[in-house]
Amino acid sequence: MNLFKRMFSAENFKGQQNYIDTQKKYEILKTVLMFAISASLFIAGYITTGTRKNLLSIVAILGCLPACKSAVNMIMFLRFRSTPSDIAAKIQGSVGNLYELYDNVFTTYEKTYVVYHLVFRQNNLCGLAKEGTDIAKLTTHIDEKLKVGGHKGITVKLFDKEDKYIERLKSLNELEPDTDNRPEEVLNTVKAICL
Repeated sequence: MNLFKRMFSAENFKGQQNYIDTQKKYEILKTVLMFAISASLFIAGYITTGTRKNLLSIVAILGCLPACKSAVNMIMFLRFRSTPSDIAAKIQGSVGNLYELYDNVFTTYEKTYVVYHLVFRQNNLCGLAKEGTDIAKLTTHIDEKLKVGGHKGITVKLFDKEDKYIERLKSLNELEPDTDNRPEEVLNTVKAICL
């Protein structure tokens, strides 16, 4: 089970291309297995005792709690799709050596936002959001969360047009590379606030 967990853990894929599609499959498999285990325990208890009033029935009912939690995660992932391959191909040609994250889903109290791609260099966090996104609200949300995470002085700039975003990627590539581990710290904070 430990190998299975390491192979399909969200942390192995989070931020990589096709993360959402991969995580969907994992959540579906995990949910089905958890409900199957609970059902098999209930059936085994009923077959062995001839009644529903047995210890295995209680264990099966308690096993439904994590299974239901897993079902909620599955439903969340089923609502979204990974970055479309045509957009990912355009981005890949311009990323260069920038630190990057794919398939970011930010949830706020009011709305859920999809950001296909994020990059970081020299205190600049830039991203390509799904077309029609309220850029101002999402920028404010990300900026507030970064400040709470202890990252001050970071400029958050989001785009909903591919061409403008690719131009920005090219200009970020011309900047000097970061020499410290701040990009990893910032992107880990971003991963922590995403689905």
